[in-house]
Amino acid sequence: MDNGFSREPMLDIFIYETMQNIEQLEVSILAGEKANRLTPDTVNEVFRVMHTIKGSAAMMMCDNIASLAHSLEDLFAYIREEQLENMECGQLFDLVLKSADFIKLEMEKVKKGVELDGNPAGLIAGIRECLHTLKGEDTDTGALETGETPPAAQHYYLPAQKGGKNHDKKTYEAVIFFEDGCEMENIRAFVIIHRLKDITSDFRHIPADIVDDGESVDIIREQGFTIYLKTSKGHEELYDFFMGTAFVRDLTLREVPEDDLWGDSAEPADLTLEDSPLKIPSLADQSLGIPGQVDLGGFQQNIISVDVQKLDKMMDLMGELVIAEAMVTQNPEITALKLDSFEKAARQLKKITGEMQDTVMSIRMVPLSASFRKMYRLVRDVSKKQGKEVDLVLTGEGTEVDKNIIEHISDPLMHLVRNAVGHGIETPAQRLAAGKPRRGQVVLEAKGAGSDVLIVVRDDGRGLDKDAILQRAVQRGLLGKPAEEMTEEEIYNLIFLPGFSTNEEADEFSGRGVGLDVVTKNLDAIGGSVSVESTPGVGTTTILKIPLTLAIIDAMNIRVGTAKYTLPTTSIKETFQARAPDLIQDPQGEEMIMVRGEVYSVLRLHETFAVQSDYTNLTEGIMLMIEQDGKCRCLFADELLGQQQVVVKALPSYLKSINNVGGLAGCTLLGDGSISLILNVGGLLGM
Repeated sequence: MDNGFSREPMLDIFIYETMQNIEQLEVSILAGEKANRLTPDTVNEVFRVMHTIKGSAAMMMCDNIASLAHSLEDLFAYIREEQLENMECGQLFDLVLKSADFIKLEMEKVKKGVELDGNPAGLIAGIRECLHTLKGEDTDTGALETGETPPAAQHYYLPAQKGGKNHDKKTYEAVIFFEDGCEMENIRAFVIIHRLKDITSDFRHIPADIVDDGESVDIIREQGFTIYLKTSKGHEELYDFFMGTAFVRDLTLREVPEDDLWGDSAEPADLTLEDSPLKIPSLADQSLGIPGQVDLGGFQQNIISVDVQKLDKMMDLMGELVIAEAMVTQNPEITALKLDSFEKAARQLKKITGEMQDTVMSIRMVPLSASFRKMYRLVRDVSKKQGKEVDLVLTGEGTEVDKNIIEHISDPLMHLVRNAVGHGIETPAQRLAAGKPRRGQVVLEAKGAGSDVLIVVRDDGRGLDKDAILQRAVQRGLLGKPAEEMTEEEIYNLIFLPGFSTNEEADEFSGRGVGLDVVTKNLDAIGGSVSVESTPGVGTTTILKIPLTLAIIDAMNIRVGTAKYTLPTTSIKETFQARAPDLIQDPQGEEMIMVRGEVYSVLRLHETFAVQSDYTNLTEGIMLMIEQDGKCRCLFADELLGQQQVVVKALPSYLKSINNVGGLAGCTLLGDGSISLILNVGGLLGM
């Protein structure tokens, strides 16, 4: 990839559109593979995607991606022209998916700004061989045997020779309108001009300056992008050329007199990459339409994208505004006074701040659909290599969570789905012998639960073997208490411990003793949890409970001595003062309390965090019963300070390195300017 061309202004749009196209391509191919047929829609989809990627990758000088896309485009162009629907599709689908994997890998390098060193020669040779087979021609495998790069893998974008007065050429006028709301029309026009150089060098365009002229976008939107060109290509071929460009909505193409080509200028307004490097505003300053659905054919006009860094900055400012509002309205010097007009204004400020917060939070919310649909490919690959037949069913994929949450659950989802297919689902022969349908099923479901989201991974496989789990945990010294005292849920949750595996031999998908511990590690980082239910011979259900957002939470502030702590209100079941008759001490000396006939353990926060408390008698302070995933415990504190919305801040790295912070999830700034530590409910329940 040549670094001589500054392409940063277009880098984001190139990455975004390419990855969107690849994801849609995988969906189409997997659907075709499931139906075991190649439909005309699938053929057109692959051709369109590869045609688009070829042009954009060539413009960005990602030659290996462009060459591979060009080879696939040629293959599917032949399939489309010959209408080859009744054909063996297995090898073809594998080629497309492997090509998609190659492009995704190279795109990761693009994101990181490193050299694209992947060689698609082997894939291109396989595509060429497939094309020769379809045509009934002899294949030449010499390139494969010698390791030489076949011609198709070489840089094939050669500049067109400047044509003189070639009377075999005709002059055309093309007026192009892009999809409404696609935005950045000048960049899309530049893509067309760059691709146009493959077929002619005799052309000019209106507006002439699509790079530096800020008004070019408005002109293209209102009047269209007009191109005059001279070429030997026919009308139909030119029409297909222009309509094959992404986001072209309308095209008017007609033959015109040769005088129209140059207009008032004596020379063609030929735009070259070397002479006119792009100097356009970055994507942070422009709007790029984002599709509301997976359909990439056009963008909705009322939806735009925003740079992620801007969203993060907005969220930080919103958090600071919440803190500032609390510092004003809860200022002791003001609350001690009776100021009716101030209280009225403070209520209005709180109302506006709350609405702004809800709006900012909603902007950051993204659907789980993208993460869910990636599992189609995972299920396909694992089941195919293990000789299994598995269907993936998605439910509630439109459920939205904060974008930062998505980043933390991608790996857990991948491991859980892989585990369900690799460990849970049986082979077709085993399922038939057990009286089950030949094809197994994995269900991935998302649903809201108050301020949390539940993600369920359910399979109809063999279920978990409780005895085998216990045996392996004992062998590896992973039990924290005697096996006979463990509940069924606690036994099943052992599979999430680091180093746990019941597989005797490692394979590509499981058995190395790593993987599922990533689930608990990532969920702990966001205050989530995981639980498992299983019935032998029937299947296993894993439930992830994750918060909607990490940024701002409703919380209860408490005091222990001079220290202040904060608890999410959703985790507090009730608060009360203990009575002496309800206090119990077990034979091991652990303090317990009876509440309405149920016994709960008591955790003294002043002992846990080594602070001086005003009260040591459990009947004098306050009890807070916390709950998560059916587990309850009572916390002993000095007093409740009140409820408010708090902004979650990460703990400083030095604090994490010198203290045991298992019971802490972060910190926040209170209205009086003091710092409060946010308690991790899951960590406290495990102490």
